[in-house]
Amino acid sequence: MDLKDRKTKITFHSGVLTIGGTVIEIAYEDSHIFFDFGTEFKPELNLKNESLQELIDHRLVPHLENIYDPELGYTYPFEKGPNYAHTAVFLSHCHLDHTRMVNYLDPKIPMYALKETKVLLNSLNAQNNFILPRANATDSFTRDIIGCDNHDVIEVGDIKVELSRVDHDAYGACGLLITTPDMHIAYTGDLRLHGFDVEDSLHYCEQAKNTDMLIIEGVSISFPQEDRATGRIESEADLLKKIVNIVNSNPNKQVTFNCYPANVKRLAEIVKQSPREVVLEASFANILKECLNMECKYYNANDNNFNLDKNLEVDYDTLLQDEGAYLWQVVDHHENLKGGGVYIHSDASPLGEFDPAYLPFIQLLKDCDIEFNRIACSGHAYPEDLDRIVSLIQPKLLVPIHSLRPDLLENKYGMRHLPTRGETI
Repeated sequence: MDLKDRKTKITFHSGVLTIGGTVIEIAYEDSHIFFDFGTEFKPELNLKNESLQELIDHRLVPHLENIYDPELGYTYPFEKGPNYAHTAVFLSHCHLDHTRMVNYLDPKIPMYALKETKVLLNSLNAQNNFILPRANATDSFTRDIIGCDNHDVIEVGDIKVELSRVDHDAYGACGLLITTPDMHIAYTGDLRLHGFDVEDSLHYCEQAKNTDMLIIEGVSISFPQEDRATGRIESEADLLKKIVNIVNSNPNKQVTFNCYPANVKRLAEIVKQSPREVVLEASFANILKECLNMECKYYNANDNNFNLDKNLEVDYDTLLQDEGAYLWQVVDHHENLKGGGVYIHSDASPLGEFDPAYLPFIQLLKDCDIEFNRIACSGHAYPEDLDRIVSLIQPKLLVPIHSLRPDLLENKYGMRHLPTRGETI
């Protein structure tokens, strides 16, 4: 596919040959858009000051002209580019590698996401400890986001962007369908075909069919072939069955769990399906209330005020002594748990061995005589499902990103391009 004669320009500012930190720009004459607005995840750097300049110095976020909040004191160091009359930023979902620098965006630039993502991101950041903080937080810890309905089309000058739901382990995830006067581009965000909303992903594929360019995530092909299917849990439904089985198999023991807060539907299903009454940490209970209008029992170890129903509160000390009445969520102070108990780690933090905190966490549980059960289900399409998505869409040009091995994803229906960081095509 020849792009030389087209006015549409696509720049891959970051998110190439790495998992996360996607920032892509699509420009057409005096209009341009960006997606997403997160940072790369490198906890081993142990940064003491996560200022914009420090993040740029460590290549966790890219240099961008006239995009960052002027209050942050950033100066674009390169030759000035075109002047744009129309600018907007779009979020595909709330995971930190797609949203962490949301508050670093110039407040004058509009930011769009599905309404569910807006609600969830505000809930996750209710204590100002999820995304990076605003330069001047006055009325809210999270900058303004324009919430969209599924299939809303936003016009940014000559660029049209449709937000279309997909299946992912983040509530409110969407892919983008981008139209300029001379191109159609599909950006999947993060998606899968084995969660609660598979039909959304399949519908997105129908909408994107025969697109000029498919920009697709490739997380699952980042890892060696022999490790791909070893012991994997095939679906969210299978994961829930395993959790229920662990609870049923330990009738007279303290059973605790933790999961990732953005996976709202998994959290809700644990509450619904657990053989024991579930008690959530207060901030997670608040997320269920805000996103699904669902109330459940909770405990509040830190005196946080979420305006939850006081009648549903369970005393933390009661939970620490429990051996059979509750399945309760533990987010910290695991050393306080009863020895001989069982803990279920369901895609919670720390996520895995790539996080320096993971192995010490497992050792802590072992030292406390607590059985560790990792029950995980990927938020990303399995390798065979990535192939299926490509075959359903049949793009003229395939651009795999958000992956350590994008070269492993092929396009039988047209060309493939493996971008480099900072490249414009």
